Amino acid sequence: MNLPNKLTILRVILIPFFVLFMLLDPDRQSYRYIADLIFIAASLTDMLDGKIARKYDLVTNFGKFMDPLADKLLVCAALICLIETRQLPAWVVIIIISREFIISGFRLIAADNGIVIAASYWGKFKTVFQMLMIIVMVANLPIAGFALLGQILMWIALALTVISLLDYIVKNKDVLKDQK
Repeated sequence: MNLPNKLTILRVILIPFFVLFMLLDPDRQSYRYIADLIFIAASLTDMLDGKIARKYDLVTNFGKFMDPLADKLLVCAALICLIETRQLPAWVVIIIISREFIISGFRLIAADNGIVIAASYWGKFKTVFQMLMIIVMVANLPIAGFALLGQILMWIALALTVISLLDYIVKNKDVLKDQK
């Protein structure tokens, strides 16, 4: 197993630890800091595994499958924890997760037709702002304006989620046409 795939597996292994520290005692700030550090470390493995895989030509079918799945598991776990701590409305999480299912469906149909749908810049911006939102909300720092920053990031991440979904649909609508 190559290094990028090991980093992907590490990301998946970190998820239960993140959830544990997030929900063990949500009001205990030291646990929130540990959860945030775990989330940041896991997020960095996402960036790192892709760079290493491309730079050293270590792209594998396992990585193509597990890397996006690990990302979705990490982000979804964090979003669901933020519902539990009452920092994020469920409807926001439903929109974000629904977008991921829709894009995954598009990619499955496209792959079945021999088409690869690459990540768009909108999708990359969406991911960055979702992760920033999660980092800020998990930290939950008792600083004036910090909660407002989290809310601003939430609205930006939500807007980018919808924009990137529409961008994927418009650019790839032909994937849904019957290929006979």
